Amino acid sequence: MPDVHARLSASGAHKWLYAPPTLWMEEGLPDFTSPYAEEGTAAHSLVELKLKYATDQITKRTFTRRLNKFKEDSDWYSKSMDEYTDQHVDLVLEALNERPNAVLFSEQRVDYGKWAPGGFGTADTLIVDDGLLDIWDFKYGKGQLVRANYNVQMMLYALGAVAEYSLIYEFDKVRMTISQLRLGNLDTFEISLPELLAWGDDVVKIAADHAINGDGPRDWDNPQTWQFYKAMGFDKSLAEYNLKIRKYKFKEANTLKPEEIEDILDQAPRIRKWLDAVEAYATKQLFDGHEIPGYKLVEGRSNRVITDKEKAAAILEKAGYEDIYRPKDLRTLTQLEKTVGKAEFSELLGDLIDKPTGKPALVTEDDKRPALNSIAQAIKDFEED
Repeated sequence: MPDVHARLSASGAHKWLYAPPTLWMEEGLPDFTSPYAEEGTAAHSLVELKLKYATDQITKRTFTRRLNKFKEDSDWYSKSMDEYTDQHVDLVLEALNERPNAVLFSEQRVDYGKWAPGGFGTADTLIVDDGLLDIWDFKYGKGQLVRANYNVQMMLYALGAVAEYSLIYEFDKVRMTISQLRLGNLDTFEISLPELLAWGDDVVKIAADHAINGDGPRDWDNPQTWQFYKAMGFDKSLAEYNLKIRKYKFKEANTLKPEEIEDILDQAPRIRKWLDAVEAYATKQLFDGHEIPGYKLVEGRSNRVITDKEKAAAILEKAGYEDIYRPKDLRTLTQLEKTVGKAEFSELLGDLIDKPTGKPALVTEDDKRPALNSIAQAIKDFEED
């Protein structure tokens, strides 16, 4: 059984809600990470710090010390991040100030285990008061517009917040706001408490049970089920779904109808991403020593690089070469080699030229390049040394 405490997450809810078996398929696979995610985490930390100071949860001295440390330590801090987080904080405070008796919680853990066993998440901001539960979700990314309308991640946060605070406050409705200011997106959605609780009972509970047991339907038409699916490269169900497109080769007519072209184009984003995932999975399998019939890994192409551009420029200038610069940088290695001549270029800068090892590339077995970790590759490496 997968670790449901870690897997029935709010951020991954689209997968286990609408394709429950993906919970099992992803078990043990590493999480996706990217520079964009790291930047978003930094921005969230800055928002949390500013909100705590604005609501008197920390002193000015503590705020200044932590802010200076954040600016010094973070690789992502910028004036732009400062401005966008200020704008977001101002919007949240405006909502808070409209309700004199409300209390704000920042980066609050919420537990919705009543509906999804072991499920929990961290809500960016909660504003709680009798009548209305207000949830704010700060999105710093600018790649994909996020909507609040029946946003399942925020609805799970809402269930957790209701479970946490309903003994103290009497909620009638929940208001959820996506704040994605880098895309000019401020989107709000309201839902009544009875509708939210019915969704928890009729949708979340059933999907969570399916996910834990590794069964249930898979809605592959919903991009949220496969957009960040870690098992995409080897899920047989998804492969069979994508390969249904083969039906068009059995058509009697020689040309596709417009509506058939539309159908193919609608499926293209999912199929392209799936093919990339299958290739990445096959590459990993071969790299780990497994076999994929008809395929092998070879060393991919790589470009030569100048390891010390300042030193290279000094050597070329001393040798009498002047036309070695672009407007803001040294000219490319290829351009310099043409200017100086291959022989003299090698003599002058040979010690400063490096050719990194190319990344493993997946090719068919009839490719003439030797397979990585093969005897032919070992001989090639020995000859180069």
